[in-house]
Amino acid sequence: MKISILLPDLRGGGVERIRIVLAHEFAILGHDVEFVLMQARGKLLKEAKYSFSVANLAIPRARALPFALARYLRRHRPDALIAAMWPLTVIAPVAARLSGHQCAVLVSEHNTLSVQYRDWGRLHRGFMRASMALGYRLVDHRVGVSTGVVEDIARMSGLEPGAFNVLHNPVPPHSEPSTEAIEAAEALWSGPVGARIVTVGSMKAQKNHPFLLRAFARLHRPDARLMFVGDGKGREALLTLARQLGVEDRVILAGFHSDPTPFYMTADLFVLSSNYEGFGNVIVEAMACGTPVV
Repeated sequence: MKISILLPDLRGGGVERIRIVLAHEFAILGHDVEFVLMQARGKLLKEAKYSFSVANLAIPRARALPFALARYLRRHRPDALIAAMWPLTVIAPVAARLSGHQCAVLVSEHNTLSVQYRDWGRLHRGFMRASMALGYRLVDHRVGVSTGVVEDIARMSGLEPGAFNVLHNPVPPHSEPSTEAIEAAEALWSGPVGARIVTVGSMKAQKNHPFLLRAFARLHRPDARLMFVGDGKGREALLTLARQLGVEDRVILAGFHSDPTPFYMTADLFVLSSNYEGFGNVIVEAMACGTPVV
């Protein structure tokens, strides 16, 4: 089969990483995979291009997606289209209808959308519900990454939970990091073993990193270190808060790493402080490395 995977871009987020994992598994099974991006950018773009073709729709906003995607489908004629994350999950089936090309459309949601967008106002919520009620009915398969996500999107769309499949995110077995990778992680810790705390994720409001930082500041362990593996717009605000709390010298901002395994393996504790998660991939990744989780 020819499978097209639709995403806004290939930023270094969990959904994007999952799609690359799935693409490799599809390729192993003999399928031809192409990434279809609203904009060809992001920290995982180079990795995706190394193994797969990438189609750049070159559109900045979702409202231009229906016709751009319809043109792509008419031209490339994939057997299946996989779309993740609202509003792409409701635009994709509409674009498939507009294209006149018949292909299987699968959509997957990765967060509890009612929580993710709860502060966007009543009008936005009404539009979301209406778009999901229409878009989900036009697809061949509907997926949520956890029972909680499925229950949430079923309520919002007016469909029965049985209309959705629960498919947990894939977490591939981690490969043993090289000696160099472990040594590089060790050098960043700049502290003894026994009180190393790590968190992994994009620096965005959902992850509630300031909450974790304030908790760390109350920990009466001068030898403790807190490492943030990830990047994003909240980086500078986090640094400012660390200075205000007097823990700047014990906080490490390691930046984005495509494979965080060396950090899990050299940490004593993994902590996730998110306000909400559809399925916490990082929890499973930490557990796979034998790292205790809070």
